[in-house]
Amino acid sequence: MTRKERYEAFLEYFSEDQPQAETELHYENPYQLLVAVILSAQCTDKRVNIVTPALFEAFPTPEHLANSHFDEVLPYIKSISFMNNKTKHLLGMAKMLVENFNSEVPESVDDLQKMPGVGRKTANVIASVVYNQPTMAVDTHVFRVSKRLGLVNNNAKTPLEVEKTLIKHIPSEYVHVAHHWLILHGRYVCVARRPKCEECKITHMCKYFEKNKPLENQL
Repeated sequence: MTRKERYEAFLEYFSEDQPQAETELHYENPYQLLVAVILSAQCTDKRVNIVTPALFEAFPTPEHLANSHFDEVLPYIKSISFMNNKTKHLLGMAKMLVENFNSEVPESVDDLQKMPGVGRKTANVIASVVYNQPTMAVDTHVFRVSKRLGLVNNNAKTPLEVEKTLIKHIPSEYVHVAHHWLILHGRYVCVARRPKCEECKITHMCKYFEKNKPLENQL
C-alpha cells in the first residue's frame, strides 16, 4: 500500500466511523478550553475534567484569574502534574490575555504562543478546536499512531516533522478532526505498550500490524 493509499484509507474509515470526533476536555468557551489545554500537558484529560469545574467557578473569566494570586489558584489544581509551574502559567496567560488581547483568546497560532504555558501543540489545539483552522497538534498519541499507521516515516524525530507531514497529506477540511481521530485511536485502541490490534478496524492499512502481527502469530 502506498502512502497515498494509506491516507485515503485513513480518511475513508474515520470520516464514516467518527465524523464528529471532538476533544474530551470539558469547556464552555475559548478561555476555559485554553485553561484546560494548559493543564492537560503531561496529564490526562480525565484528571483535568475533575479539576476544572471548581476552578472555572472560582475564576470564571480571564479578569478573575489575572487578578488572583498564586496561593489562591494552586489549591484548585494541586492534583494536576507540575502544579506549581502550571499555576504560574495560568496567571501569566490570564494577565496577557487581559492586557494584550482584550480578554479574547486570539486566533493566530503565533499570538497564542506568546502566552505563558502555550507551546505550539497547545496553540494548534486552540486554533483547531475553537477556530476550525487546519492546524495539527502533535501529542504523544498523534506522534505514535501516525508512525504506526505509516502516515509518517518512522525516522521523523520531532513533533514538528510529524505535523508538517500530516498537514501536507490531509486535506485542509479534514485536518481539525483528523487530529482527534489520531488522538482517540491512540488513547483507546493503538495504545503505547500493547496496541489492541485484535480490536482495531484499520489493520488493513497499518504498517505496524503488517510487520509485527505475522511474527506474533508464528510464536
